[in-house]
Amino acid sequence: MSSTSPLDRSPYLLAARGERAPHTPVWFMRQAGRALPEYHKVREGITMLESCKRPDLVVEITLQPVRRYGVDAAIFFSDIVTPLQFAGYDIEIKPGVGPVAADPIRDAAGVAAVRPVTAADVPFTTEAIQQLVSDLGGTPLIGFAGAPFTLASYLVEGGPSKDFAKTKAMMHGQPDLWHALADRLAEVAIAFLSVQVEAGASAIQLFDSWAGGLSPRDYERFVLPHSAKVFEALKPYGVPRVHFGVNTGELLGLMSAAGADVVGVDWRVPLDEAVRRVGPKPLQGNLDPALLFAGWDAIEPEIDRILEEGKAAPGHIFNLGHGVPPNADPEVLARVAKYVQTRSAV
Repeated sequence: MSSTSPLDRSPYLLAARGERAPHTPVWFMRQAGRALPEYHKVREGITMLESCKRPDLVVEITLQPVRRYGVDAAIFFSDIVTPLQFAGYDIEIKPGVGPVAADPIRDAAGVAAVRPVTAADVPFTTEAIQQLVSDLGGTPLIGFAGAPFTLASYLVEGGPSKDFAKTKAMMHGQPDLWHALADRLAEVAIAFLSVQVEAGASAIQLFDSWAGGLSPRDYERFVLPHSAKVFEALKPYGVPRVHFGVNTGELLGLMSAAGADVVGVDWRVPLDEAVRRVGPKPLQGNLDPALLFAGWDAIEPEIDRILEEGKAAPGHIFNLGHGVPPNADPEVLARVAKYVQTRSAV
């Protein structure tokens, strides 16, 4: 990718590198799927994980929000638990519940069952990304994976959790077992992200969705080393590396220290304050998704505030503070994207 190519000079990649962009780039976490009626139509009768293994569906679903919203980046349609199926685990996504593991990990035998993931396990990922890169042209494609802690929480708890009690108990009561599990899951994330970048993804995002349930002390001791391993392994590819978690205001400095080039911020911390916690790095965020239902008179001033606060960072990528709610109005999201782009235009 040459430094003068349209892709390399796209607003998203410029902002992610901390360079001046013609406008603040915008995309939405969970933009692919959920709120789009065309998504539900093409996925009718097909499970979530099955749809992630069909290149034709992955391509179509990834492109849908780019067409509908005019966003500055596409994000690969998949799920953070997809590679776990190929790492030896019986895991499924139950509608209305989330990822559910059939046999939660409780001992060394469970950890030993987590096997490496290779490109040969996920040929559908390579095929879909290569087609997407061709179709997207000058629009960057973001690859992603789940961070070791968040993946581990599903495998240890057996499914979604509010308090992560079993996971924290393993961390403190069986630290060697915890670190062995987290290390294996770091390798899973590295493998899945490497496949995506080698197929043509322009950036990657590591989702540590539930890290906000940890104290800074626990995060630094039990989580940071494993997330740092992922970021370090991806460094030679030279693509922007983004780190995001929900309710992680107290962890932003540590999440930055893990090695991210860009730090995602949820709606709880103003971006100018986030700069003080993260340091001089580009930021991503951070409109509260709930405001999508508040009417344009409430949304517009919030966008203006976020754009102004984002100027404190070397680069700013506009996003929601979490994923698109499933009942969000696509027309509102399209209006948000257009407003961000025009309002911030240099």
